[in-house]
Amino acid sequence: MVSGRLRTVLIKVHLYIGLSFGLLFVLLGLTGTAIAWRDELDAALNPDLLVSSAPARIPVGGPSIDAIYRKLTADPHYGRPNTLMLPMHEEGVFIAAYPIKGPSAGPGRSRQVMIDPITLEVKGERLWGVPGLSRQQLLPTLFHLHRYLLTGDTGKTIIGITGMVVLITVFVGLALWWPKRNRRSWLQAVRITHGGSWSRFNFSLHRAGGLFIAPVMLVSAFSGWYLNLPKWVTPIISSVMTVSPPVKHHSAPAAPDAETLSPALAVAAAEREFPGALVTRVSLPRKAGDTYEIRLRQPGEIRQDSGATRLWLDAHTGQRVAVRDPKQAASGDTFINWLFPLHTGEAFGVPGRAFMTLYGLTPLAFALTGILIWWKRRTGHRRHLQREAERARGKLKRA
Repeated sequence: MVSGRLRTVLIKVHLYIGLSFGLLFVLLGLTGTAIAWRDELDAALNPDLLVSSAPARIPVGGPSIDAIYRKLTADPHYGRPNTLMLPMHEEGVFIAAYPIKGPSAGPGRSRQVMIDPITLEVKGERLWGVPGLSRQQLLPTLFHLHRYLLTGDTGKTIIGITGMVVLITVFVGLALWWPKRNRRSWLQAVRITHGGSWSRFNFSLHRAGGLFIAPVMLVSAFSGWYLNLPKWVTPIISSVMTVSPPVKHHSAPAAPDAETLSPALAVAAAEREFPGALVTRVSLPRKAGDTYEIRLRQPGEIRQDSGATRLWLDAHTGQRVAVRDPKQAASGDTFINWLFPLHTGEAFGVPGRAFMTLYGLTPLAFALTGILIWWKRRTGHRRHLQREAERARGKLKRA
């Protein structure tokens, strides 16, 4: 048990972190409850954009990919996309992503064009990441509020630092929770009691509840810190585990008139490399020397949305340039691959996501109970000072 001067210091650290970052903790928790179901909610709000006209075969055929690519490229209103996201379920659509230019440009923002996989017609478009409260912009706005605070890289850095601060406050809270070495103290430390006193109930809820949710908070905070500030966290991970260094991949030099492989042929090459895997995203080469970057989801992957498998192909020959296979990853890479699925709860399927939805409410609960504890101690301290002042005045009068 921490006592004495150190305990006083830790209580103040815990208090000031809560008062300074409490509102941000609550915001991240509440937005996280919604974006745990981002794709489902987005499709429910925007069936005209994100739901196909009829169930489509998954995976989609190569002719459809090339037909969509040619159609967009030939239309001056669209042109050649940077990325083509493929349907991941029978009611999904193709999403072509373009960079945004002008005042609306920013990190994580793109122009999205949705194409029906059955009719190959453009269903509509939106600006992903540009704030708005319309049904088309609501889920993207919540996501960017959670990830960027709607302020780009500055907000992303603030969110990353917030994850680091949450780690600190959880460790401080555990140090303050740690009871004396006897059975009675340990039982009191893990029980939520009332005893006719709401202040006692509030304190025990904050103390014992914090203990039980601490493991989840540690995982959520650390993963959020990494996802927003990987350059800060990767050296920590690589100091104890093997982490593959980032590498920029290039296609082999080709003749000036050499034709670039079509997206459908690149997808077919990826499917030959990983039979049974679902291609979820194709990043197209933009300039000489660029590669195709294919994202896939292999059966049994821990990341259940777009997958964590990456394949880089030569833009002209379709030959493998590099691969990142989560099933054959180094220890540090495997640890990192787990962070996003743990952060969203998808590592444990629908139950995991449902749990993270409920977990998103805990920052609000801890903020409220913490404020009540602080307010009671503050008012109690004021009463104590008032009584001491009255005693001092009484002694002066008697003297």
